Amino acid sequence: RLERNYTKQEIIAMYMNIYDFGYNADGIRSASRIYFGKEPGDLKTEESAVLVGMLKNSSLYNPIRREELVLGRRNTVLSQMEKYGYITEGEKDSLQQLKMDINFSPESHREGLATYFRMYLQGYLNDWIKKNPKPVTQEGERDTWNIYLDGLKVYTTIDSRMQKNAEEAVSEHMKNLQAEFFNQNTPERNPTTPFLDLEREEINRIMERAMKTSERWRKMKAAGKTEEEIRQSFKEKTEMTVFDWNSETQEKDTVMTPLDSIRYYKTILRTAMMSMEPQTGHVKAWVGGINYKHFQYDNVIQGARQAGSTFKPFVYAAAIDQLRMSPCDELPDSQYCIEAGKHGNPEPWCPNNSDGRYSGNMYTLKHSLANSVNSVTAQLIDQVGPKPVVSIVRNLGLTREIPEVPSIALGTPDFNVYEMVGAYGTFANQGVYVKPVMVTRIEDKNGTVLYEYVPETKDVLSKEVSYAMINLLEGVTEGGSGTRLRHSFAKDQDVYKEIITGYPYEFTNPIAGKTGTTQNHSDGWFMGMVPNLVTGVWVGGEERATHFKTIYYGQGASMALPIWGLYMKKNYANPDLGVSNEEFAAPENMSINLDCTKTVETKEETDDLEDDLGDLDF
Repeated sequence: RLERNYTKQEIIAMYMNIYDFGYNADGIRSASRIYFGKEPGDLKTEESAVLVGMLKNSSLYNPIRREELVLGRRNTVLSQMEKYGYITEGEKDSLQQLKMDINFSPESHREGLATYFRMYLQGYLNDWIKKNPKPVTQEGERDTWNIYLDGLKVYTTIDSRMQKNAEEAVSEHMKNLQAEFFNQNTPERNPTTPFLDLEREEINRIMERAMKTSERWRKMKAAGKTEEEIRQSFKEKTEMTVFDWNSETQEKDTVMTPLDSIRYYKTILRTAMMSMEPQTGHVKAWVGGINYKHFQYDNVIQGARQAGSTFKPFVYAAAIDQLRMSPCDELPDSQYCIEAGKHGNPEPWCPNNSDGRYSGNMYTLKHSLANSVNSVTAQLIDQVGPKPVVSIVRNLGLTREIPEVPSIALGTPDFNVYEMVGAYGTFANQGVYVKPVMVTRIEDKNGTVLYEYVPETKDVLSKEVSYAMINLLEGVTEGGSGTRLRHSFAKDQDVYKEIITGYPYEFTNPIAGKTGTTQNHSDGWFMGMVPNLVTGVWVGGEERATHFKTIYYGQGASMALPIWGLYMKKNYANPDLGVSNEEFAAPENMSINLDCTKTVETKEETDDLEDDLGDLDF
């Protein structure tokens, strides 16, 4: 019947226009764009032969994963073309000698640029259309917008150039970091890999939970399989495609049991990064993880992890704001306890410094924050009280439940990167909090404005207090745990060669920042600011028990800071981006003392280690 209505030419054209070439390449036009970056009419003979060869089985003859197989298939097609007179024997011979010049440009929302952000945007728009019915102009018309069919124009704040820089920085560093993590977590070096500090029962609980929440378990249960059958399937080896940093496509074909694949994925370190213009709240870059296809959990906004020392600036801000302290004020570095019953403490709270030692010296607030001296932070929260700290934090957009107890000073609460970037942006924006924004306007296909963003702002700190905080945070990159952004003397040290990707950075411009590391190095943070760009980075395992053994590798200055360093170097390499390398704007009449030159302060030798190791050891 088909041949009665259509010519063979038309039938083959229809078939090629709907054929699935893989990677969401539906039809020959899409395939030519995805595999060769051009329109079908621009394809060379040998390129066309690749696509024709894929018609036999596009999953098997996949030019990205099975190059040699596809090359042979292409040459078979060229031989057939010569046999039936479409090309000469000489042309066939010369074309078969050519390499395949694949220009892979995936168009799926799971691949390409800003995958995590695009999926966030999809959810945002789905929420928006629920609250904003489509005007009905004639009977029978649907009253719900369709984000795919209605021609909506959505204006976002993402800068594709900065997004590319961010994704490259994440990939470059995380590939290095993962290689070292694998090196330190072989079965011989860590029998419980990828977990540390866990008993066998706890590991079994993690694996059990992962099995029962997996897609395999869900599908087999829906198919009526018994629990025994499902469990047995997790122990049987099967062909699968898994994430792999060392492959060009970041995945490889392998054979392993589903249970081993769970353990393998638990070994992969995760990350999140967000970059925002503090004056407008415009989010310029958003990286929710290392690979959306394999890790769809968006750690920018879905997750929340302990903030560690990145929370300490909020305590210092409360002390400067409420007690009129200055970065030059001094407190003793000695064991400090807050007695039971005070500030809601059920029992005495006596936090240790990271190394368990106390110098007995008087330290300025600037030195104490730069080096995360816990004894000083404990004194500050005792003097100002937890309640004012929580009040300021909530005004900075950190609205999760935060207990009003002293231990929050060392970063016990959980936050995500989205929240932390918004909060730190207040310091760079002269005390005004601006809620991060990703979508500024939505128009219909005719250009009618359906939605326009109105900034959500709040005056939280005075210009003086916020500038004093910038001064404190600049100390982190001048004499604290962030100094590796500036120096170059450590390039021959093993840790730097292995995982401080891109070092030396040798920045000379003003940078305010804070590193953070939680207990057992489960989480590494770096918050970095220049006057018109605030960026937050988090790195850690899916499970808190997945972490490096030592502070040298597991601290925020090693796990997270290099991503910031790489990203900013790429940004500064393109002056058109307009990323500032100037001083932060100072208030005209600054009454808070920032000149500590008259302060006698003991300077100690530093090994550039972040003093956060014991932050949460109470």
